[in-house]
Amino acid sequence: MSYHGRRRHHRDDHERREVHETPEQKLKYNITHYGEVDPIQELPRLANQIFEHSPANVPAVTEAFRIGVTEQPFKIPYYAALLRLLHDRPVADAAPGSSSFGKQVLEDFWKGFQAFLDKQAWRETRLCVHFFAHLTVARVISVQSMFELLKSFTAVLDEFGVSHGRAAKAGLCAAEGLMIAGPVIKQDPALDVSEIIAALQTYIDSTKDAKTLVQPVVQLFTDSPILEHAEEWLDCALAALQTLNATDFAQTADSYPQPYLSSPPWTEEPFNLPGVLVPPEVIELDGLTTESGEDAQPKKEEWPQCYVSLFDNDLTPDPTTPAGFAIRSTLIDIVDIFEVNRKECARLLLELPKWTVPGTFKPRPGAPPQSHVEGKDWQLESTVLETILGSTFMLPESTYKAIYYIALITELCKSSPQTVGPAVGKSIRRLYALLADGLDVEIAHRFAEWFAVHMSNFGFQWVWKEWIPDLVLVPQHPKRTFMRRAVEFEIRLSYHDRILRILPEPMREPDAQVISAEAPGPEFEYDEPTHPHHESAQSILNLIRGRAKPEDVMSHLESLRNSLMETTENVDSVLRSVLVQSLLHIGSRSFSHFLNAIERYLPLLRNLAAGQISTGGNASPEARTDIMSAVAKFWRNSRHMINIVFDKLMQYQIVDPTDVVAWTFTHCAYVTEGTRKATFNAFQWDLLKSALDKANGRVMVQRRKVAVLRKEADDNAARAIAGESATMEVDAETRPDVIPAGESPQLTSAIKAFTVLTREQKSALARTLDGFVDCLAVEGASPKVREVITEHAWHNRANWEIDDWEVWETWGWYRHWGRTYSPYLRNYMNTIGTVAFAKVPSKADPAVELFRKTWNIATGQEV
Repeated sequence: MSYHGRRRHHRDDHERREVHETPEQKLKYNITHYGEVDPIQELPRLANQIFEHSPANVPAVTEAFRIGVTEQPFKIPYYAALLRLLHDRPVADAAPGSSSFGKQVLEDFWKGFQAFLDKQAWRETRLCVHFFAHLTVARVISVQSMFELLKSFTAVLDEFGVSHGRAAKAGLCAAEGLMIAGPVIKQDPALDVSEIIAALQTYIDSTKDAKTLVQPVVQLFTDSPILEHAEEWLDCALAALQTLNATDFAQTADSYPQPYLSSPPWTEEPFNLPGVLVPPEVIELDGLTTESGEDAQPKKEEWPQCYVSLFDNDLTPDPTTPAGFAIRSTLIDIVDIFEVNRKECARLLLELPKWTVPGTFKPRPGAPPQSHVEGKDWQLESTVLETILGSTFMLPESTYKAIYYIALITELCKSSPQTVGPAVGKSIRRLYALLADGLDVEIAHRFAEWFAVHMSNFGFQWVWKEWIPDLVLVPQHPKRTFMRRAVEFEIRLSYHDRILRILPEPMREPDAQVISAEAPGPEFEYDEPTHPHHESAQSILNLIRGRAKPEDVMSHLESLRNSLMETTENVDSVLRSVLVQSLLHIGSRSFSHFLNAIERYLPLLRNLAAGQISTGGNASPEARTDIMSAVAKFWRNSRHMINIVFDKLMQYQIVDPTDVVAWTFTHCAYVTEGTRKATFNAFQWDLLKSALDKANGRVMVQRRKVAVLRKEADDNAARAIAGESATMEVDAETRPDVIPAGESPQLTSAIKAFTVLTREQKSALARTLDGFVDCLAVEGASPKVREVITEHAWHNRANWEIDDWEVWETWGWYRHWGRTYSPYLRNYMNTIGTVAFAKVPSKADPAVELFRKTWNIATGQEV
């Protein structure tokens, strides 16, 4: 057979193997993809297709509805309209008097909703509530049962010790459901919507203190719950609800599409939603506690959701208004749901006007003109950007990793560069302006990352000359700091010479402190022949290059130590520095070279960390400090490499997370900048976060290991006792090799390791608190600590010097540490707080009061 014949034969086989959709699959596809062209025109045609499908398949239709409602929230009003049409006819070939097709689908849909609620899948639950609320307006669901469903969610707000995350999610279910169903609920004199509104108000009032710690724009001198340049999401829901209630929900029709109202009024008996009880929170009990009795699995504390506000209300919708909240809520849901597919997410975001009330957004270029709607006519792209960036800059952390939001914005720019590009530019300029008005230090950090990555996707094209006038500001001003950080990130994403070329001349000047004249790289301290230890370093380098055995290098170091004893002070510190920098010098060619060098001489490094050369021993804090200082000196011009090397040193257990925390507070500024400072900056935060995450991660990994071993031991013991083991020949009680659950050697070893790791975790957190106390709360702290937190000083910040901004940034990082590691701090607050605050003076001091208040908010104590 010829070659061409074989190809044709294989192609025919492939065509015969094509998968053909079943009629049920086609029907589900049509329902889930409903409205891709025109949802209003497609509505009756899709309803007829469902009716004509034979045999009737209620489960398949219900599943399609469930997917559509929970994964495409912008279509919910239209799915409600479709279900309303399905109530007009009974199931084909059904017995007389049987329920309509729509009612059977609704009954089945309710079962899925109950499953979401039982699993506490809060987003799916809330979107199902939207669906029920629209059906209530369509009179398909009874008003009384809908009201009772909403009240079941407000009951969560009254639970004793309810977490903010649970309360906020339940509150949003009630608030958003009432916004949609309010017009018909309000008409019933027996139902009082003010009960739901009052329950929300009472809970929101109790979260005032927590909001002050997560507001995007910081004012240290006030604890007012009123946010500037930001909105808290539950506050927005309450404000929109109060506006609607004041007008008897007349604005609901202007906020949410109601296509089902074009159908004939439903006159049959409405569907009564069964009563529900929101299940309690799931608490995982594994019996593990720390040495001092704390829970080993701290619960993640969820904070109020504060979104940064970038534009005026005539450009983007105000989320405190009914229409604005509805638009913003839909956008947030789309961004969250389609995290798995950013291309589809970008397409849906740009097509949102099709699913909103006409006149909500300005028409796109080339689209037919539309009548102006008072209070609306917003810019779609600016609204989308404001929503995405609000999610990106959520404190203490965003829902998804920052790279998703960055990639989504990039995808939007590629999909519609002429309209999205200007919106991105306006967003960057607005955030840059907020840097001088107190933008939170963590948001400023993320802003620099987003800016750098976004610019790298579009040729680093930016109007840098706009920022030249700000070069007259002091070097530590947030705008100057942002420039340096953004350029540093861009160099990592490209290379030094390219970034140098695109910057305007004034920014290239050394005095501008924006970019260095030379490309950042390693700095081997002993490279110059004039250095007194140059020959010693060269001898060690030659051994390492020749891949000498660790024992040979140890022997050489011992001989060097003996020869340098008489002429060199701190000879042990010098030798540690020489060896570590030599290893880094060899490993600086590539990451694999670095790992090979570290792993080859791991025994030697561990000996050095113990203060020895040829033998091991207990950890030496001084020796570990020397090792980290040597790393920092070598990579001081490429500071991200310091973090990378520290991470590897912790991974190989040459240093502990507590060592890194201590070095960050006491030695980092001196080694990298040449001056000792009692302040804290973004680079130090990166080091601190890496160390604390390492300590916390080790505890979590070990905890899971203990849980698995404990389960295995319990299962083995249960099988032995019950006689279920296939190899059991005698009774379990008489068998000598049946080990009780608590006596497994592997389990005992794992629990001991867990105890050691939790002790290390607590030590790292305690050392961090101690470091911030030394910076901000001890009696000998800088006077600037008290000055920058006053209202007078803040309004005079245009005249601040370097010291003022450094202290203000330190306050910002202390706040961020508290909210980020709140779950762990709450777990250990009694043990680590008592020791650290023993150094804090008891006399009245505004700085001490602010420090204690921040600690109390982070740990959930009374303020």
